[in-house]
Amino acid sequence: MRAPFVLFLLCGLVMAGCAGRASAQVDSSRAATIENIGSDTMVNLALAWAEAYQTKRPAVRISVTGGGSGTGIAALINGTADIANASRAMKSEEIQQAEANGIRPYEIEVARDALAVVVHPANPVDALTLRQIADIFSGKITNWQAVGGQNRPIVLLSRETNSGTHVYFLEEVIRLGDKNDKTLFSPDTLLLPSSEGITAEIRQNPNAIGYDGLGYVTPDVKTIGVAEEPGAPFVQPGIASVDAGRYPIARPLFVYTRGEPAGAIKDYIDWILGQDGQAIVAQLGFVPLH
Repeated sequence: MRAPFVLFLLCGLVMAGCAGRASAQVDSSRAATIENIGSDTMVNLALAWAEAYQTKRPAVRISVTGGGSGTGIAALINGTADIANASRAMKSEEIQQAEANGIRPYEIEVARDALAVVVHPANPVDALTLRQIADIFSGKITNWQAVGGQNRPIVLLSRETNSGTHVYFLEEVIRLGDKNDKTLFSPDTLLLPSSEGITAEIRQNPNAIGYDGLGYVTPDVKTIGVAEEPGAPFVQPGIASVDAGRYPIARPLFVYTRGEPAGAIKDYIDWILGQDGQAIVAQLGFVPLH
């Protein structure tokens, strides 16, 4: 009787040890580090998401770095980013580079944004058409008097070329979405490294004009109403006008992953797309998906 009992006891101990190891494996699999790199437009949003998520899932560490959409996409291509934030869609050549490295970029829209055209509050110009904005930033219009303002030179402000916001504004505003158009920003444009830099310059320069993501517009600058074409209504940027499809300079914001997300990365992105994540989108002045 004692031998079977001892054998039963040993089996129980072995099974308990196996169960303990299995439990440890499950627990360790919940711990993860997610490298999140990219868009400066999205960096404050990404930081807010990461902070809120880590309070719910303390085992998951999320590292957020800006640098621009191009930087994030390059990090995804070379395998150093788990998630790339981008305020523009990946270009075909970037997708080809990724695929050449054995990486299949997977695109997920996580929020929307309106690009606000901003000026100093003392500037009497309140509204512009897309064509007028294009002509201003390409250097065809150089004096405010030509668009109903005072006889003053126009000072142009833009994000740097690595910025997805810069690329989007060039392609969709200056070139008016024409892929065959090769128009560039005026060579007199002052390139600034951040959205905050544009806002700061606008505050102190009554002749300046720039553009910013809606989440970076502060009450001490003036947003310009934008009309898609002459005779169309001038529309101010905002959540309601983007939702209604009325504001003409609106865009999606993306994250890209290396293939379809799984595990901790999928859990995190599902949370971003859910009620809590989208509530943070609205809190920071961007446009939630729903």
